[in-house]
Amino acid sequence: MRLALDVMCGGLRSYLRMCGHDTAYALDRGIECDDRLLALARAEERTLVTRDVTLAERAGDSLLLRETAVEKQLRELDAAGVDLALTDVPERCGRCNGRLERVEDDTPEYAPPPDEERVWQCTVCSQCFWKGSHWDRVENTLASL
Repeated sequence: MRLALDVMCGGLRSYLRMCGHDTAYALDRGIECDDRLLALARAEERTLVTRDVTLAERAGDSLLLRETAVEKQLRELDAAGVDLALTDVPERCGRCNGRLERVEDDTPEYAPPPDEERVWQCTVCSQCFWKGSHWDRVENTLASL
């Protein structure tokens, strides 16, 4: 699913990206103005996720969230039919939304060696990811929904 998150929904971005959703976050794109966010959502054919009633009405294709806490927002998205299952193979960078590729050779010092742990690297920002304790926490949070 292609999503655009307004500034009030930034806490959702890594969860949605870990579930394989192509998720643009307004502040990652330097967008604070509603008109620019709407233009981005329309130009990139994204569903807008917002807590702003007026903005949701203007967007047409939107998901309006009422809650402020991330776990409650995740429940709202789940109830709206957004697939919140982690992907078997990570696809999206939690930091920048870029595509991930499997690392076969050397990894940065902060990441485990690829012969000990499966590691993926962002094709845009070069951040490395692996299924560690953060993955487990997100998986537990999503399972509790």
